Amino acid sequence: MKKTLIIIIILAILLISAISYIIIDKYQEKKQKEQAEIYQQGTQDGYEQAIIQIIQQAVTCQQVPLRIENQTINIIAVDCLQ
Repeated sequence: MKKTLIIIIILAILLISAISYIIIDKYQEKKQKEQAEIYQQGTQDGYEQAIIQIIQQAVTCQQVPLRIENQTINIIAVDCLQ
């Protein structure tokens, strides 16, 4: 009788531990997914803001230098070339 009770208690503790682990793991996974989505949205918003700023400067008929690694190009709105 005493051995059965000890085994039941041990199994209950193991079951609670396993359930707790699964819940914590799923919670962390959900948080990481949310953070990844926030990061992606922020990146997208940053790209959009950069493009808007480039366009706003280019339409004022000023050259806009764009640098990528060791290469630089200047852009200007086509309407300004007339």
